[in-house]
Amino acid sequence: MAYQVLARKWRPQSFIQLVGQEHVSQSLSNALLHDRLHHAYLFTGTRGVGKTTIARILAKAINCENLQESNPCGECQVCVTFQEGRFLDLIEVDAASRTKVEDTRDLLDNAQYAPNQGRYKIYLIDEVHMLSGHSFNALLKTLEEPPPHVKFLLATTDPQKIPVTVLSRCLQFNLKRLLPEQIDAQMTYILGQEQIDFEPSALKLLSRAADGSMRDGLSLLDQAIAFGNGEVRLETATQMLGTVAQQPVDDILLALANNNAVELLQKISDITKLTPDFSEILQQILRVFHRISLTQTISGFIDNEFDSDIIAQLASTLLAEDVQLFYQIGLIGQRDLELAPDPRCGFEMVMLRMLTFRPVSDYSTKTKINSVIKKPEIQDIRQLEPSSIKSKLASKAIIEEPATVKPQVLSVNNWAEMVVAMRLKGMTRELANNCILEAIDDNTCTLVLEQNHTHLISSRAKENLQKGLCSFYNKEVKLNIKTETVKKTTPAQEITQKQVDMQQAAVDSINEDENIRALKEHFDARVMPGTIEPH
Repeated sequence: MAYQVLARKWRPQSFIQLVGQEHVSQSLSNALLHDRLHHAYLFTGTRGVGKTTIARILAKAINCENLQESNPCGECQVCVTFQEGRFLDLIEVDAASRTKVEDTRDLLDNAQYAPNQGRYKIYLIDEVHMLSGHSFNALLKTLEEPPPHVKFLLATTDPQKIPVTVLSRCLQFNLKRLLPEQIDAQMTYILGQEQIDFEPSALKLLSRAADGSMRDGLSLLDQAIAFGNGEVRLETATQMLGTVAQQPVDDILLALANNNAVELLQKISDITKLTPDFSEILQQILRVFHRISLTQTISGFIDNEFDSDIIAQLASTLLAEDVQLFYQIGLIGQRDLELAPDPRCGFEMVMLRMLTFRPVSDYSTKTKINSVIKKPEIQDIRQLEPSSIKSKLASKAIIEEPATVKPQVLSVNNWAEMVVAMRLKGMTRELANNCILEAIDDNTCTLVLEQNHTHLISSRAKENLQKGLCSFYNKEVKLNIKTETVKKTTPAQEITQKQVDMQQAAVDSINEDENIRALKEHFDARVMPGTIEPH
């Protein structure tokens, strides 16, 4: 017996076998149960999401002699002849090959005659948007006043090309793109039934490459089985798709997290030898950022798609706001990648942009804060020449140099100084900064966390904080965190207040500047709101 491809062999034969599209199958099932069938249905959506499949199931259900709760029985004479392709009352047409008005007229000439085998004569027109304008006009007449024994099932990937006069006479169902998880689950089921050995990670890769299309996913699965000599392995699937394995992507992200531009560019140079698709690599990086953000936000989040150790390491190294910024830069870079001189150049610029615009907000590693006032924007200055005023204005600054804190001279009860000295990062630092030190003895450190910050507690953050305490005291220390109303000022509140004070100092400095006062008085100038900020 000739081999049948998976997409055809496992094509759903009833509504319960459909993957996804519940909003469509439920509506059609209810219509069948209550015998409220419309005379024309239009199914829209991208390729491979089930438009023609649903139309065929509906056509079979309409004529089934023994309907089983809105699903065709699959055993009656109608269902058997339908599945064997011998059902005479199903007229299936590909509009792309029959676009002329003469073809449409010939097709509809027999609509007036009663069906041969079933209750209804079904016209299933695929890619209906390919019909010519005259063909639509010929079809419109029958759609307006159809014989009672005729049903029209239309399918298209481009409903915008269908005249509104036709659209208004159809019930329209828009089929959604399938999620990778749905495609993955169907692949897993099919391979189990086919008794084919596979790796789950390979199916995840194939389901993402399917881009929302079940048919494309099953075609890729067929190809992977052939490429892998009867098995579906991650290594062979990666080679087949021409994608880069996760490890080089992890190396790029680690270089980014360490703020190492030289290593970052070297890793990109290494993967260039594999002639990769840089757009796909950027998509992989975006998916990792998404998992990092989930890990930082949801305590105990587990994801089997990526290496949990790498995700945890990146989540503890990167600030949550940095991850959000990187994701947005990558998302915009994905859109603009095709505009770059070449893909590698565009990808490198996206990654360098992440490094360049990464905020300097790591208070644990700063030894000096320069609060340089941004040069204000001044409006309505007419015939102004004095360069001396410009140079003085541009060079004016407030310099604040707090003393460097050294661990060996710290007060053991000053929690803010201890947090800085322990050099904590990521969510661990956020947790520590929002706590106050209640008590500490030879063996136990007790912290109090504000009740509205309980989301910061995670097993990893707590473990890292305990390690920091043990390193700070050079001995084993047990960590105990309580959640209740905090009555003292936390380090996070101190940092916020410090930023407010710096901002106010910058504003006061500009407002009290003699040159600014002169510009306001003589030229009716004003400082644009929001243009003064400390650095």
